Amino acid sequence: MTPQKKLFDLLSAIGLSVVLAPLMIAVALVILLRDGRPILYKSKRMSTPTRAFLLWKFRTMTVVGKDAGVSGGHKASRVTATGRVLRRYRLDELPQLWNILRGEISFVGPRPPLPRYVRKYPEIYTDVLKSRPGITGLASVAFHRHEEILLADCATAEDTEAVYCRRCIPRKARLDRIYARQSTVCKDFKLMWATILKGVTMHQRPRGVRRRGMRASD
Repeated sequence: MTPQKKLFDLLSAIGLSVVLAPLMIAVALVILLRDGRPILYKSKRMSTPTRAFLLWKFRTMTVVGKDAGVSGGHKASRVTATGRVLRRYRLDELPQLWNILRGEISFVGPRPPLPRYVRKYPEIYTDVLKSRPGITGLASVAFHRHEEILLADCATAEDTEAVYCRRCIPRKARLDRIYARQSTVCKDFKLMWATILKGVTMHQRPRGVRRRGMRASD
């Protein structure tokens, strides 16, 4: 990670934390009043093949005793009404500004994987996690909607796991490797802007995806 990228992340995270503080407080109050506690969802992720951290998001699902793996169609019934709106515009990811300030992730990079996938595919993630993980990235912008389509019709956790491992992980890894070779601050800014534009237009249902309130959770 270059000094320029570190400085860009730090200054941007500080600025956005100040500007978006009223919005984050409002979102937290809405979740508290409509859905109760907890307000935040914490997920163990990997920043390197050997170092884990807690990724923060606003909670968008009902709480269950045990949860594992990525979110597919089998979890659609658990997404709250509030959560559907937050996911549509990616507002659930605002708390990750804290992860950036802590130096655990960047604004742009490969999405931080769950530990189970790093253990299962060390040959992939040893390479991919040479880049600091990010809130968004080339794979998020280019592949996210297709991933959503692939996972939306998975009726069981087993189906979701099989589709994600076979069809999503390899494709996202290829895009993450392309990003690593071409990464610049200017291109990071373009990917951030593309993510914002994508969030603004997410109210348009992807062709082929059922209206189930589901968004692939990466």
